Amino acid sequence: MLGLMQDWPLTVDKVIDHAKANFPRREVVTRSTDGPIVRSSYATVWDHARRATNALKARGVGLGDRVATLAWSTDRHMEVWYGAMNMGAVLHTVNPRLFPEQIAWIINHAEDKVLFLDSTFLPIVEGIAASIPTVKHFVLLSGDPKQSKLPGVIGYEQFLEGQSTEAAWGGFDEHTAAGLCYTSGTTGDPKGVLYSHRSNILHAMMANQTDGFGCGAADHVMPIAPMFHANAWAISFVAPMCGAKLVMPGPKLDGANLYELIEGEGVTFIAGVPTVQLALLNHVRDNGLKFSALRRVAVGGSAIPEAVLRAYEDDYGVEVIHAWGMTEMSPIGTFGKLHPEHQKLSHDDRIKAKLKQGRAPFGVELKITDDEGKLKPHNGKDFGRLMVRGPAVAKAYFKNAGAKNERGECLQPCGFFDTGDVATIDELGIMQITDRAKDVIKSGGEWISSIDIENIAVGADGVACAAVIGVYHPKWDERPLLIVEPKPGANPTREHMLAALNGKIAKWWTPDDVVFVEKIPLGATGKINKLALREMFKDYKLPTAQAAEKIT
Repeated sequence: MLGLMQDWPLTVDKVIDHAKANFPRREVVTRSTDGPIVRSSYATVWDHARRATNALKARGVGLGDRVATLAWSTDRHMEVWYGAMNMGAVLHTVNPRLFPEQIAWIINHAEDKVLFLDSTFLPIVEGIAASIPTVKHFVLLSGDPKQSKLPGVIGYEQFLEGQSTEAAWGGFDEHTAAGLCYTSGTTGDPKGVLYSHRSNILHAMMANQTDGFGCGAADHVMPIAPMFHANAWAISFVAPMCGAKLVMPGPKLDGANLYELIEGEGVTFIAGVPTVQLALLNHVRDNGLKFSALRRVAVGGSAIPEAVLRAYEDDYGVEVIHAWGMTEMSPIGTFGKLHPEHQKLSHDDRIKAKLKQGRAPFGVELKITDDEGKLKPHNGKDFGRLMVRGPAVAKAYFKNAGAKNERGECLQPCGFFDTGDVATIDELGIMQITDRAKDVIKSGGEWISSIDIENIAVGADGVACAAVIGVYHPKWDERPLLIVEPKPGANPTREHMLAALNGKIAKWWTPDDVVFVEKIPLGATGKINKLALREMFKDYKLPTAQAAEKIT
């Protein structure tokens, strides 16, 4: 027997329709790419998104076609976001922090037909334009298109010109693809995570539970996490869903500009990686400032430093929500909200509890297993491979890339996604990451592939073997350390090794230091023993670390 309820597909167009109907004058404020503050509203975003839909259709974009953005978090990006998804196209947010060759590879793999970009990224796109043949239209969201060398590029105003607000949205299955985001948190080529309309809606509702972001119509919300970083952690859906004022920081993510927006717009909730939180706190502390409206901050992307947690909560009375997740999880997996049983703990013990990754919201299931898939106990002591399941968790990668891991194992054993992390889970469901099965490095909330760097370094003159590990950094959480075993009789230098990497990897991937060892330890199968290297260099102090140690 089936229930007798209405069929109301969970499609993204309903989010901005809801905001327009119930919060039409609620502000959407943007720090534009050109600098000035731009004030819009949910009604205006709705209006421009409808016109963007018609403009895309006029250029031959249809159901399932990919529309790419290389842009900051702005009102215009949001308009394109909804304009593409609401008509059944797939909005592909491209991470500009990747190396240009990777960006070109991703655009080609996605087969993007239209590329929207901010003027900041013109040099990147002009450099790869000849190698991305699927892109037929370039639209400049900011800046003067006359200053661009891109073929046929037009400005955003010209793109919308003459288009009607009478647009056909929705009307397709809620499992229809809505968004595409590539993750570089694996070895080899990036892999595409293809979100559905249903998964986006359910994930936003999960993320905004009371013990999650907990935002409402009275909140002024600022997603510091960019829209290209796993959908700005769902806040581009959450804010219009609940009617919160939305403040978009654009490209200026330094402490001074963030603080100006927070105070000037009465921001009550922000979300971003520890790096930007640290920059904000340093600015506030160094200038003797305080927060007048800020009440909650969500910190994720990498583990929150205890100093940041204590600074917010002890010095400024701002609640910290420690979040963990992955692009493959849309991205929220857990929130570090305290369990009622934690209230009886001392203040220091509660701080320690909040440093853990936390418990899953409704809609996420966690378990840990051994390498054979046998369930490990949730006692807070035994650790195992962290497995996740839920309606907003990827079951496969776009075009079936990376269907198996490096051991030839399926990534979805028993219907669970293998995160590649090693963790413990206690009897209250509190999860804590203890190690990574993957040898990627998480720096400032972004992934760096150690193997990609190693493959280049080992080809340098005089190098017998090379390894890269993540070493603690007070600002970036981790930074890469390159470890080199020279060939007999060779004497490669630090400068020689860094020069060998120059131009072949993104600049921010460049190791912070290079050390030389007589022999790099190998495991039983002949692979580099990263565990042994981490133990060898567990107390290693990077030359860039001391300057960053401002909050203690």
